[in-house]
Amino acid sequence: MRSIMLLLAVLLMLSGCGDEQQGYQPGFVAKQAQSEKSYSFAIHPLHNPEMLLERYGPIVDYLNRNIKDARFVLEASRNYEEFDRKLYAGEPDFALPNPYQTVNSLKHGYHVFGKMGDDHNFRGIWLVRRDGGIRKVGDLKGKKVSYPAKTALAATMMPQYYLHTHGIDVNRDVENLYVGSQESSIMNVYLGEVAAAATWPIPWALFQKQQPDKAAQLELIWQTEPLINNGLVARNDMPPELVERVTTLLATLHENAEGRALLAQLPISRFERANDATYDVVRSFLATFSRSVRPLELQ
Repeated sequence: MRSIMLLLAVLLMLSGCGDEQQGYQPGFVAKQAQSEKSYSFAIHPLHNPEMLLERYGPIVDYLNRNIKDARFVLEASRNYEEFDRKLYAGEPDFALPNPYQTVNSLKHGYHVFGKMGDDHNFRGIWLVRRDGGIRKVGDLKGKKVSYPAKTALAATMMPQYYLHTHGIDVNRDVENLYVGSQESSIMNVYLGEVAAAATWPIPWALFQKQQPDKAAQLELIWQTEPLINNGLVARNDMPPELVERVTTLLATLHENAEGRALLAQLPISRFERANDATYDVVRSFLATFSRSVRPLELQ
């Protein structure tokens, strides 16, 4: 748990600083054994940084216990923009981006080696207040709606495509608010700041578990078709034998009791092997979205 405690300490220090502070940067490599080489493992903002470290830190600790002569350091980002900047600059050694970021990363020196399982859960959902008067998609015309970020695939692009296919011009008929995180999107509709909030099933399930009184005032009213879950990428200069070891450890987590307990905290049932071609279906969706909803600039 050493890496988690050190990372939490860094995050607490950052929280007391102004917005001009950069995102977390590993600062304790010198304390490691000289025989260990350090590798950063960046996770896109599935949750706020503290929750992300709580849930994914044990996965990184598992890698550290099972791979000799290597030390993996979990790296959280404050928001999508910060994660995108680091990924497209080729800074992380390993990363878990969303599918849109996964496709983009291939042009910045990365390759796909795996993915999260449970593709049926990779879908967008719309939440409304039970007393908000929204019953059909057309009721959103002239209203505010919230999303985590423009580059969120399941929680932004897929819900926007859903509106498009149900008669809403996303660029004219609604006011789009990009509020920075999944939790913020949900809270915006709970507080009545927006008429509807877009997110995806995992943060909604966590919200229901952690804040049941608030969640009881909301309902899931629409959901999209599923696509494909988040990718695992490695920078192209990573040693192939190390990438294979990471791949094997993650892809077999569901085969032992300790691994299943770690996966349950995410929560997913497994990681899976994958390659660049696995994400061709995402390229197809992005092309359709960019053509029919709003233009995307592939990074």
